[in-house]
Amino acid sequence: MSIPTGTPMGGPGAGRSPLGLEFPQSLAVYDDYAAAQKAVDFLADRKFPVEQCMIVGTDLKRIERITGRLTTGKVALGGLLSGAWLGLFIGLLFSIFTDEGLLAILLSTVLFGALFGLVWALAGYAATRGRRDFSSVTQVVATRYEVLVEHKVAAQARELLAELPGGRPDPFA
Repeated sequence: MSIPTGTPMGGPGAGRSPLGLEFPQSLAVYDDYAAAQKAVDFLADRKFPVEQCMIVGTDLKRIERITGRLTTGKVALGGLLSGAWLGLFIGLLFSIFTDEGLLAILLSTVLFGALFGLVWALAGYAATRGRRDFSSVTQVVATRYEVLVEHKVAAQARELLAELPGGRPDPFA
């Protein structure tokens, strides 16, 4: 895994990424984000310079939760509704720039949008040829969270974190 680092040029902190540390060292590794956050919060409560800390999620997993079966009817209805919303939005934009009848503009753009959404959704669904007849939501999650700290304050952070019950100051434990 590559850890983001800053490259100071012309002095301390110059050209440094806000998501990077110059020479990061591992302080502790946790199984969940809440535990890593608790450790950093504990350090903050003890006036530790937490701007020199970073929580890095590692061992990423992509999770896909299946939410239902897709049918031609569901796809058509979804396309129709999303197209109608897009048409309504475009109609509202058009109505700002014209003095014509608001109702006629909104009705025509909603209808065109619904028709476009319907055709577009059905064409996309037909292109899959039944290879993906389900809907889902996906999320990328980390399975471990490592607290990194700038090397200059690593010893201080380890001493403070040793006071936290279950703080696991040794990253290799």
